[in-house]
This record gives sequence, C-alpha cells and structure tokens, in this order.
Amino acid sequence: MGSSRHELARWLSKAGLCSRTDAAAWVREGRVRVDGRVVRDPSLAVHRAENRIEVDGRTLPNPELGPKERRVLLLHKPRGYVTTWRDPDGSPTVYDLLEGVDQWLAPVGRLDKDTSGLLLFTNDPVFAASLTDPKTHVPKTYRVEATPRVDRAKQAELAQGVQLDDGPTRPAKVQHVKDRGPATVLELTLTEGRNRQVRRMLRAVGCKVSKLTRVALGGLQLGDLERGRWRWLEPAEVATLVPRPTGPGSDQP
Repeated sequence: MGSSRHELARWLSKAGLCSRTDAAAWVREGRVRVDGRVVRDPSLAVHRAENRIEVDGRTLPNPELGPKERRVLLLHKPRGYVTTWRDPDGSPTVYDLLEGVDQWLAPVGRLDKDTSGLLLFTNDPVFAASLTDPKTHVPKTYRVEATPRVDRAKQAELAQGVQLDDGPTRPAKVQHVKDRGPATVLELTLTEGRNRQVRRMLRAVGCKVSKLTRVALGGLQLGDLERGRWRWLEPAEVATLVPRPTGPGSDQP
C-alpha cells in the first residue's frame, strides 16, 4: 500500500466529523491533537496510517482504512438537530441522541437541521465513502410536503430533472401520496446528493418545502423507529446497502 498524506482539516472532514471549514476552526482552537500533541495548523500534513488524531480527547478511526468489525447504526433524526460533533451556535447535535454508544461513529452523509429521518452512522469510513460517492448513485427516498400543491405537470418536471444553479438534476422517481389542504405530499427518490437538493428542486418548480423526512436509503427503510431513537443494523441489512458497480459490465441501469 502506498503512502498517503492529507491536510489535517481535510482528514477530519473525510472522517465525517464536520465540514472542512469547521475542522480548520477546531484545529485553531486547540481542540485537535496529533500523536498526543496539540496542533493549531489546519494545513499540517498527516499520514493516513501513521498518525493518531484526537478531537476533544477522543481518538478517531482512520478515514481511509476500514475496521476489523463493521458496525452500522440507524438513527431517526428529529428536526432541529445538526449533523456535526459540536455546533458553535449551541444547537443540539445528532451525537446528543447516541446515548449508550461506546465507540466513535461517523455520520454517513448529512441531513440539514430542518430535515428529519433516516441517518446512518458507521465505524467504517471506507464503507461510508462508498455510500456517499456520487458514482455509486445509491437511491435516497424522501417524504416531502410542499405548498402550493404540486400538480402533475410539476411532478413530471421533477421526474425528468430540473435546472439548478449547479447544473441539471438527474431523473428522479416521483410518487404522489396525497393532497392535504393547500399542500401536496410526495415521495421523491434521488440518485444523487447535493446540498439541500430536495428543497431546491421544489423551489425550481415554484413550490416550498414545509416538511422533509428521509424514509429510505438503498433498500433500507426507516420503518417505525421512533423519532430520536437509534438501533444497530443487522448484517443482512448492511448487505443491502453495499453499492453495486455501475458502468460497462454492470447490470445497473
């Protein structure tokens, strides 16, 4: 295996701990140790296999090397919680909900503060990266409530792909659930994960999201897990999440 070095802030971001900007701030605040020594330079080069990284006294797993035993946890994230280790503005974080978890786990992707639903955590950064890699197109399904009503023409636009400021979206699966007063409830399945993508897609067709919940990732369903609760996934459930290759020689569309 060849050697690999990364800037410290990027290393922390790849570990799923926080954004790269937050990581740089944490380093400057003296919250990060490398091999037992406090460092304050976010651009410090660290070696993926040789350096021990700690944040707030907790040793982190290597973000590029998988563990001996993969563990995956499913959390039903409530609205109002941010997907980070600590929030400088004092908002509650998803880690406040992981009471009883005795090892470091990193979130697999993120849900914004106003979005609820299925959020995975794992001790295997390689596995996490495979689920969030844009090339794997792992489907994510959201229950969306939006106003005004999303008529059939707008649903067709969403399904075909809409133009956003960072380019057109991939085709999506759109299922009408019901109309409720001035609002429409849809299930929207995406095979990409841009920042606040669902909200931006609805805005592109003239609607505003009032409620957003992720209900499925790949073949895994949120099910009846109560809001704010978590559970470990069974190996068979984890197996359904392992991305299959796409492209030439693959049976994927």
